[in-house]
Amino acid sequence: MTVSLAIVGAGNRGSTYAGYALRSPDRARVVAVADPRDAHRSVLADAHRVPKADRYDSWQALAAQPRLADAIVLATPDREHAEPAARFAELGYHVLLEKPIAPTEAECTAVTEAADRTGVLLAVCHVLRYTRYTDAVKRYVETGALGRIVGVEHLEPVGWWHFAHSYVRGNWRRAETSSSSLLAKCCHDLDWLRYVVDDLPTRVSSVGGLHHFHPGNRPAGAAARCLDCPVESRCPYSAARFYRDCLADPQRHEWPLSVVTRDLTEAGVTAALRESPYGCCVYAGGNDVADHQSVTVSFAGGATATLTMSAFTPAGHRRTRIMGTHGYLEGDGEQVSVTDFVTGATVTTDTRGGGADAGSGHGGGDMRLMAAFVEAVATGDRSAVRSGPRESLDSHRMAFAAERSRLAGGAPVDLTEPVSLV
Repeated sequence: MTVSLAIVGAGNRGSTYAGYALRSPDRARVVAVADPRDAHRSVLADAHRVPKADRYDSWQALAAQPRLADAIVLATPDREHAEPAARFAELGYHVLLEKPIAPTEAECTAVTEAADRTGVLLAVCHVLRYTRYTDAVKRYVETGALGRIVGVEHLEPVGWWHFAHSYVRGNWRRAETSSSSLLAKCCHDLDWLRYVVDDLPTRVSSVGGLHHFHPGNRPAGAAARCLDCPVESRCPYSAARFYRDCLADPQRHEWPLSVVTRDLTEAGVTAALRESPYGCCVYAGGNDVADHQSVTVSFAGGATATLTMSAFTPAGHRRTRIMGTHGYLEGDGEQVSVTDFVTGATVTTDTRGGGADAGSGHGGGDMRLMAAFVEAVATGDRSAVRSGPRESLDSHRMAFAAERSRLAGGAPVDLTEPVSLV
């Protein structure tokens, strides 16, 4: 069976997931695209030869039609997840939903209840569950090589330029128009911790804040835009330097540069830096989300995990240390090293091996997630999808609790109150 897909949201994430159909045309095909932006809609629809009649300028226009695909890939902005997800579920579409589910706990619960009520498959894009690296970590945990997990340290090194791009100048710069930076960036990581520890989170506390990207740190004489700034050449967050370097590197055209402009020329980049938020000074004061945050999670079985999300690193893979009663694991997103406490020996597993998905985003997780979702839709066997609505809701509740704790000065938040599902 070839699974038919409708792509709702033709930005970077929607285009990435749609790319699975180009890699595996015998397993999936894109039959409709919805996006209010003409250029984005046309580029994606043209790539998949979608007929003009099946190109829509809004998700509402698509939802007004009789169901025309087996599944929806929903990759709209964060605050446009809940309503279309529930509506398409009611229409009988299976739903692959880009994370986060929604920016509020009530909306997240409503989406999961809609999926439960309608019986459709709802898979949230927790792509980190699907990487070969995660498979190796999970295997060591499940085989007992580490004994009982006592503690986990996990770092999400967002990277100075990535944070400036997405969370200072980009779509996730303000919580009121998107979500907290922790929810937007690290519901991935909280879900990963929930998956690896394989236990229910019971309590969360968090500290952190907006440490650097605010007007109080603006250098003397700095201009409102990098193109006009006399101190731009000495600034680590120069948009002019960063995006022009991206222009010179074809591998960075699709991301992050295409987010800034579809005109991938010197003139196009300059115009975007002159007119769009991506050319603004990072100290101009338009953003309000945390740039450094630490979260501590307690699990029902007694294990604890700490997650640190930081802008002030090179961008790279997540880094993790797992402390068990019989062994110790350390991983950098590519290699996993395990020390056995009986023999004292350390064994290292390299997870960068080949495979058709090796070059895809998130360490192969993007395409492996799509393969699992398509298989589940085609066969009706939902076990291929590694997280159901309940697990996804757990990770989001952890993020919401962490943000409440952070805003309350680090006070712990109890998670044992059950969430009702219809």
